[in-house]
Amino acid sequence: MEEKQQVATPTDDPKDDLENRYLTFVIEDAVYGLPLSHVLEIINIQSITQVPNIEPHVKGIINLRGKVVPILDARLKMEKEEREYDDKTCIIVIIIHDMQVGLIVDSVSEVITSDQTKMAAPPRTMSIDSQFLSSVVEQDDKVILNIDVEKFLQSDLYGL
Repeated sequence: MEEKQQVATPTDDPKDDLENRYLTFVIEDAVYGLPLSHVLEIINIQSITQVPNIEPHVKGIINLRGKVVPILDARLKMEKEEREYDDKTCIIVIIIHDMQVGLIVDSVSEVITSDQTKMAAPPRTMSIDSQFLSSVVEQDDKVILNIDVEKFLQSDLYGL
């Protein structure tokens, strides 16, 4: 009797569903993408407890359902000018190395699926933006700068 091979479906492994999917957000006029596999949730700006003697882009900590979560301002981390938070400003809570980190962004756009074949390597410049990019993709007439979360948070991970 012939043994049947089981064919994996995309829903068998939740990680497969997240492959090539990005949560897009805006800082100034640029659109960035965060790998959806790192994103836990999006929350409104809330009261942040300041912590002394930390980098200016680290705004402090919040208590999120009993967990202490460090909060970084992505705008400041990218060396952009600080601006007041408004009703579109939010915190993207991500997970990296079993640790939750909140990133304050100007606004969140949408979840997209990027075609691997359309992704290009980031430009080789000395700009702070390009140092932490994993890829660049043009989709729906806009350029999306996909962030390498490891590189973006590398200098912060040990301090947090």
